[in-house]
Amino acid sequence: MIAQKQQSKASLSFLDKIFKYTERGSNAKTEVIGGVTTFLTMAYIVFVNPAILSDAGMDKSALITVTILATAIGTLIFAFLANAPFALAPGMGLNAFFTYSLVIGEGTHWTQALGVVFISGTIFLILAVTGVRKYIADAIPKELSIASAAGIGLFLSFVGLKGMGVIVGNPDTLVALADFTPTVLIALFGLVLMGIFEVKKVKGGILISIIVTTVLSIVLGYVELPTSIISAPPSIAPVAFKLDILGALKFSLIGPIFSFMFIDMFDSLAFLISCCKQMGLEDKDGNIKGLSRMLYADVTSTLIGSMLGTSTVTTFGESAAGIAAGARTGLASVVTASLFLVTLLFTPLLGVVPSYAASPALVMVGVFMFSSIRQVDFNDSKIAVSAFVTVLLMPLTYSISIGLCFGFISYIIMHVVSKETEKISVTLWIIGALSVLNLMLS
Repeated sequence: MIAQKQQSKASLSFLDKIFKYTERGSNAKTEVIGGVTTFLTMAYIVFVNPAILSDAGMDKSALITVTILATAIGTLIFAFLANAPFALAPGMGLNAFFTYSLVIGEGTHWTQALGVVFISGTIFLILAVTGVRKYIADAIPKELSIASAAGIGLFLSFVGLKGMGVIVGNPDTLVALADFTPTVLIALFGLVLMGIFEVKKVKGGILISIIVTTVLSIVLGYVELPTSIISAPPSIAPVAFKLDILGALKFSLIGPIFSFMFIDMFDSLAFLISCCKQMGLEDKDGNIKGLSRMLYADVTSTLIGSMLGTSTVTTFGESAAGIAAGARTGLASVVTASLFLVTLLFTPLLGVVPSYAASPALVMVGVFMFSSIRQVDFNDSKIAVSAFVTVLLMPLTYSISIGLCFGFISYIIMHVVSKETEKISVTLWIIGALSVLNLMLS
């Protein structure tokens, strides 16, 4: 008994040497709880990402395995490279952009779209290594970054309602309310359930809702049970290493490449800085300790994800739940990644989730993202116009890229008219010119 306790202390000491949780005011138990909490809040990605990317013509079964692997690998890279309690997964919004804007909207083949993701990640890495990232980050107006998040949220909600079957196309009004079929009612029930769980602050509410609506669909006969519960995961061969990098190197894809990079860079920066300040990971000058390593982990995961066959892998906002539970180090990320790897054994169950059961998650994520719009100062007409244009055109043009372009252009025009050109940096002028070029090519 004594020997076992000594061995346990030795192993804990070994973990502490690697992750330094005692130094950060945490302990192994707290890190495990934080890692489990993060897993529960983001596990829905295993259902939602394959549902979205399969609409691009990719193999859904392979995408289930790829989503799990990309999430686990990215999270482990973050754990050991940056030693911070963040999890990574295919980004919500970016996966919708990949499918509905780039593949369906612009007619790009999904292999070329993967090439776009790889190129955007490569450029992000170069900018991070050379230090140019800082100049771009400083050049982008804060209001447009906030508006882009809100616009993506609105776009996601639109896609979610479409996936639920709540809205359909209409030749006269473009969109209309669909008939309330049984599956639509089940999807609406799932959305209401997610809202209730959110109000009640139930951890893993999105995941629970997806499971409940799937079980309900099985009971009512709209979904068939799998022939087995545990099996080897589906092969990733149909999508892995299919990226067409050379095919993505064309002028018409400059806009999407920039958009992927922009969204990944600024979403990651804003989220990481906010959470790291909450955890006290700042030096005496207010700089975030290890931020460069965190960004390297983020972009490395994007490159690996594109090769495996998924859209941009990025730092997941749901990591904040684990941090709120006390997680402070990469040990929590190791726990999260391990739990995702365990789900590989249960892929038959994951494959039966219908798209209308997963789609309400898009609406809820859209709510979370859109809420950031309250930070925009609508009393300033220059800001109000450019922010509104950005938010409005993302869902209406079914393109995040086009919404961003109009946002940058309108911001520049408003400040030129107001004779405040000093607020427009050289970098922003270049971004504006690239936005005009993208719209012309589109």
